[in-house]
This record gives sequence, C-alpha cells and structure tokens, in this order.
Amino acid sequence: MANASQAIKVMIVDDSAVVRGVVRRLLEAESQIEVTAAASNGELALKELRQFAVDVVLLDIEMPVMDGLQALKRIVVEHPSVKVIMVSTLTRRNAEISLEALKIGAADYVAKPEAGIATATEFGRDLIARIKALAARRASRVSDAPKLVARFAPTRRPVVRALGIGASTGGPPALLKLFRALQGGVGWQPIFVTQHMPATFTALLAEQIERAAGRPCAEGKDGEPVRPGRIYVAPGGWHMTVENGPTSPVIRLDQGAPEHFCRPAVDPMLRSLAAVYGDGALAAILTGMGADGGLGCEAVARAGGRFIAQDQATSAVWGMPAAAAATGLAEAVLPLDDIGPWLRRVTETAA
Repeated sequence: MANASQAIKVMIVDDSAVVRGVVRRLLEAESQIEVTAAASNGELALKELRQFAVDVVLLDIEMPVMDGLQALKRIVVEHPSVKVIMVSTLTRRNAEISLEALKIGAADYVAKPEAGIATATEFGRDLIARIKALAARRASRVSDAPKLVARFAPTRRPVVRALGIGASTGGPPALLKLFRALQGGVGWQPIFVTQHMPATFTALLAEQIERAAGRPCAEGKDGEPVRPGRIYVAPGGWHMTVENGPTSPVIRLDQGAPEHFCRPAVDPMLRSLAAVYGDGALAAILTGMGADGGLGCEAVARAGGRFIAQDQATSAVWGMPAAAAATGLAEAVLPLDDIGPWLRRVTETAA
C-alpha cells in the first residue's frame, strides 16, 4: 500500500455487508487506495466522517434509516472537500435519483455490477479510475491557464452547421447549465451530445436537456434524419455518429469496440461531424475523466472546423478538456459560464 499519508482514503456506504466486502476487496487490491471506513446507512456514514479522514465516499442510494440522497445533502454542506460517488443498481428510479444527486453535488455515478467475476472486475477497474481522477482533482492546484490558446488563430470564420459536445465526469450538471445558457442561441444548427453514461441514464439526461434548452432533445435513433434545431444524445451502450444521406445527414448507431473504454465515446461522434460538416463543424469538450474527445477535436480542426474546451478551474475532472487543449488546436479554453455565450456568438457569425 502507498504511504498512509499519500493513499486515497475511501469510505464505503452500503446496507449490504456482502457489497461492502466485495467493494473493499476490489479497492484494496489497488496500492494507492485505503478503505478507512464503512457504514450501512447514511446516518452512520455521517458519524464516521466526523471520526475518520476520508477523501472519497462511495454512497449507495437505497438504505434504511437515512438513504443516500439524504446523506449526500448533509455531506456536501458538512464535508465540502469530500468527493461523493453514487453507487447503485441500474434502475430508472435510481437513475433519476442519481441525476438529482449530481445536481446536488455528487461528483460521479457508477452502476453496481451484475453477477459474475468479469463484470465485478470491470466494475472495480472503472471505480478505481474514477476515485483516482477525483482525488487527483482534489489534490491538484488549478493553474491560471490563459483563456485563449495562442497556437491556433484562424483567419476565416466559416458558418457553423453543427455542434458536437462531449462530457464525462461532472458532465450532467455542466450540460444542463450550458443548455440553459444556450436558450435563444445556436438556433438552427443541430447539436450532438455524447456523455459517458449507461442507457437508462442517457434517456433521462435527454429529457432534462430538453427542459433546460427549451428545444427538442432525444436519444439518437439509427437512420434518423438530422433535423435543424434538434438535440441528439448518444444512447448508452452505442456509439452515435453522422453520415451523409440522400437528402440530409442521418444518425448512425453502432456497438463497435469501446474507445477509451467507453461506448458511447466522443471521438467517433466528432470524427463523423468532421467528415460530414467539414469546416462547419464546431465542438466543445466539457469536464470529464480520461482523454476521449482529444483525437476527435483534432479531426474537427484538421477539417477546418473549430473547438473549445472547459477550463481546469470549473471542471470536476480536467481530463478530457485537457486532452483537447493539449492538441494545441483549441480556439479557446474557457470557464463553463463563458462557454454558452461563446457558442452563441460564433454560431451567429457568418463566414
């Protein structure tokens, strides 16, 4: 195990002793993680947090005495430096609660694995990666990076014909905030969204985006013609791309190999936008773990399109935006509050 002062300290909160034991074994196989506490309900978890140093809490939703959502509301107020990952079975009700938890202040969500060693191993690998990413964000010092990336200064402003947005950890609340800011802007251009999430979540996310944006939004369907002004969300478990059709671009869904361990992934979507819309493609990469979106943004830029990334200070995890910025081709690296106004401005600008 890593030095005790350096190890990421985790608390497991779940009413099932079996689940607590399985998760503990998965985490303790990682030398950089130390399970310092465990609890069977939210009330006990709050007591443990007062006694033990904890960096990340893994919080179940359905528990007796005090459920996960009730506990989360207390944790974000009483222990604001602690990162919370919601962990629950994948049902529509739990998905709704988890999306609400993300709005309240939870940093991330993972679904409990189905029966089987393979799924448990994959769950453990995913959970460890998320814990490390959140702990790294907590420990890092946010840099004062300039908003504009000087190495890319286009001399012309092509008409924006489509917008692609990618996000992962911290994405849902960031997306909703962005779409509220886009109300009345980005009017006729279709918008394509890939958020790393399971199927049940992406359907609910589309509903929430529609309410936030005040415009039609739904999961993309294979073969569906792309319509002006609509928002298309990649369904969980499927890559969503666009290809040229007889009269207009059409949505394509496929279950090809995951990219960056994700399906849906942002890179396939952005590559297709670059191929179909060329210099009319515009992309934005929001908060997220990993590097998905970086290569796709590069493809957009090479096709003559443009892209921006969320800055480190406002990202829950500065992984995906950092990968996009690291290409040296980003037109801007902006705080979340500035992204909506920037997108509105450039989509209204003619060539």
